[in-house]
Amino acid sequence: MNRIKSQHGDFEDWFALGLGVPNLFRIDVFKSLPLPSAENLAGIVITGSPAMVSSREDWSERTADWLALAVQKDIPVLGVCYGHQLLAHALGGCAGPNPAGRQIGTVTAKLVNRSSNDRLLRHLPHTFPVQTSHSEVVLELPPGAERLATSPLDENFAIRFAENAWGVQFHPEFSRPVMSEYINCRSKALLKEGLDPEQLLRQITDTSEAKSVLSTFVNLIRVKG
Repeated sequence: MNRIKSQHGDFEDWFALGLGVPNLFRIDVFKSLPLPSAENLAGIVITGSPAMVSSREDWSERTADWLALAVQKDIPVLGVCYGHQLLAHALGGCAGPNPAGRQIGTVTAKLVNRSSNDRLLRHLPHTFPVQTSHSEVVLELPPGAERLATSPLDENFAIRFAENAWGVQFHPEFSRPVMSEYINCRSKALLKEGLDPEQLLRQITDTSEAKSVLSTFVNLIRVKG
C-alpha cells in the first residue's frame, strides 16, 4: 500500500479534502499517545485501517473505550470501515470476518426505510454507488443501534449508533483512482479468493453521493456547535 500513499496520500489527506477541513487535528492511535479529552473536540472521525477489530490489539481496545465515552458525552462521531466496526465493538456489538467474504470495488448501497429520517443519510437516494474494501463487518448491532443501509454482502452497511454517532462500512473518502489502486495492489490476493480484478476495475464508477456523507457530517457538527 506504500504505492497508494506515495501517489495519492493517506487516509487523513482524503478525509481532510472530503470534509473540507484542511487543518484537521489528527491523532495516530497506533502510537499509544495520550488521547485528548472528548469534551474538547467538536467531532470525531475514525478512519479505516489495515488492522482488524477482531484482533483486539491494545491500541484498538483503548481507542474503543475512548469512543464509547465520546458517544456517552454526545460528541458527534463518524466511523468509516474499521472505525465503523470499532464503534460497534465499543458500544457492545460484534465485528468480525464477513461470512460472505471480501467486498471490494464499487458496489451499491441500499437505504432501509427508516433512513429517510436520519440526519446523515436522508439526503441520499434509495440506492447509490460506494467504494468498498473490507473483509470484516459488523456482525451484531449494539443495543439501541439502528441499521440504515445494506449492501450485497453486508446487512449492516451503515448504522446509527446513537443520536450523534454513525458508522459506514463504505469509504466516502475514496476517489476513483484510489479505488483502482487498491484493487491493483491486491490483485494476486483477489485472484486467490476467486475474485476477478479486471472485472472489478471495469465496474468502478464515481461515487459523489457517497462522498457527500462527509460534508453532511461537518454540517451536523456545526449545527450542534
